[in-house]
Amino acid sequence: MSLIPEIDPSEVKRRLLAGETLQMIDVREDDEVAQGMISGAVHIPLGQIPDRLHEIPKEGEVIMICRSGGRSMRACQFLLQYGIECTNMTGGMLRWNEED
Repeated sequence: MSLIPEIDPSEVKRRLLAGETLQMIDVREDDEVAQGMISGAVHIPLGQIPDRLHEIPKEGEVIMICRSGGRSMRACQFLLQYGIECTNMTGGMLRWNEED
C-alpha cells in the first residue's frame, strides 16, 4: 500500500468542472507535453524538480501528473522528503485521455 495519496483522473476532471482551482504539476518531458496537457497545470519535468523546488507550492494539495503515473509517484516520494504533500494522479495522461 502506498503512503502517497492518489486521485483518479475522473475526480480531477470533476473538480475542475466544478470550478475548483487545482495546483497541478506535469512532470513529463517537453515532447510529451507538446502533445497536450491539462489546462492550468504547470510543467516541471521530473529531472528538474530538485532545481525548481521553489516553484512547487508548499501548502495545499498539489496533484502530480505524468504519462502513466510512475514518474509522478516518484516526484511525490521526492517531495515528501521536503515536507511537500502531494497527490499522484493514477494512470496519468493515458487514463485522462481515455476518459474523454
